[in-house]
Amino acid sequence: MNYWLFKTEPDAFSIDDLKTAPQQTTLWEGVRNYQARNFMRDDIKLGDLVFIYHSSCKHVGVVGIATVTKEAYPDPTQFDLNSDYYDAKATPDKPRWFVVEVTYKSHLNKRVSLKDIKANEAITELALKKAGRLSVMPVTQNDWEHIIVMGN
Repeated sequence: MNYWLFKTEPDAFSIDDLKTAPQQTTLWEGVRNYQARNFMRDDIKLGDLVFIYHSSCKHVGVVGIATVTKEAYPDPTQFDLNSDYYDAKATPDKPRWFVVEVTYKSHLNKRVSLKDIKANEAITELALKKAGRLSVMPVTQNDWEHIIVMGN
C-alpha cells in the first residue's frame, strides 16, 4: 500500500463534502499539473490511503483520510465544454488528464496544521515541508505515521 496527500480547497470541496457524498465517494477531478497527473495515472492504486488536506483557507492542514476505491481513468471534465477543467487538446482517444475515486474513511481528531508539520523533525520527506505546491503528492510510511499520531 502507498500513502498520498490530496489538497483541496474546502470552499470548493471539503472532507465534510466527501463524507456526505453518495456512498461517501467522489472522483478526484480537476488535477491539471503533469507531475500530479502522473502520480494519479501511474502510481496510485486501489486500497491506497490518502490524507485530505485543506489548502487556500484560514486553517490549512490535514483533516482526514480517504481510501482509493477506483484506479485512474480519464477525467470526464476535460471533455465538458461547460467545465472549468475543459481542455480543448484532450480527446477521448488521447486524454490528457486522469482521476481516481476516493471514499471517505475518517476525520482526524484534530487538524494537523502545516505549521505543526513543518515543526515536526520526524517528518522528513513530505513535499509540503519543502514548499511543495503539488495538489497530489506521495507520503512515506514514516511521515504518514507521524501525522496520524499528531492528528489523534
